[in-house]
Amino acid sequence: MIKSKLINLITNNENLDSYLTQAGKIYTYLNPVSYLQAQKLKDYFVKFDNIFIDGSLLALAVHLFYGKKIKRRSFDMTSMAPEVFEFANTHNKNICIVATKQEYLNKTIKIFSKKWPMIRWVGCRNGYFSSDNDMEKAANEISNLPIDFLIVGMGIGLQEKFLLMCKEAGFQGIGFTCGGFIHQTAILNGKIDYYPTWVNKMNLRFFYRMYKEPHTRNRYIKAFFVFPIIFFKEKLWG
Repeated sequence: MIKSKLINLITNNENLDSYLTQAGKIYTYLNPVSYLQAQKLKDYFVKFDNIFIDGSLLALAVHLFYGKKIKRRSFDMTSMAPEVFEFANTHNKNICIVATKQEYLNKTIKIFSKKWPMIRWVGCRNGYFSSDNDMEKAANEISNLPIDFLIVGMGIGLQEKFLLMCKEAGFQGIGFTCGGFIHQTAILNGKIDYYPTWVNKMNLRFFYRMYKEPHTRNRYIKAFFVFPIIFFKEKLWG
């Protein structure tokens, strides 16, 4: 079950070194929105090496119902992304990004290259595929490239599916999903931080994104009200 996988695998490890040095591992994230969708995609999620909690509400729910105090982890500039990029920059690692439209991806890589000039960007491409065969072809190509970190942002479900395809094709690096992080960075006109400092400190990311991206409002509002009910029912009846 998704619930069991999440609770069993999440740890409060403050040191991310183990996640940046163990080759052949893939990681994804769940927040209240994606948690609801993941119930239909459990076959993907149970194959990941770890699932991080991306969202203060989900972290609070795990703490209240299971007694585990969990640190929020997200692949964006408020959490894990800077640590991954700093590590890659220091150790001259190769990174591949598969996400968003090509024009947005190119903009984002230019932004990242200015801040982390020692990273080599290898095999990067947009996250749009015409078919499963197209995805498999790309996964095979990526598995044959010297990639240390693979970052995939294609939306819940698709990004997990593609990252698993890469691993099954023989990818031996370390993979992370990142949701809309690459697209968000591209539209910041050269900036690198999507959330203002005060928004991040006050844990208002949920509301800020609804303000900035109106198309997210319906699913966030649904998650805000529906997620607690689903989580509580799973705790009671599994």
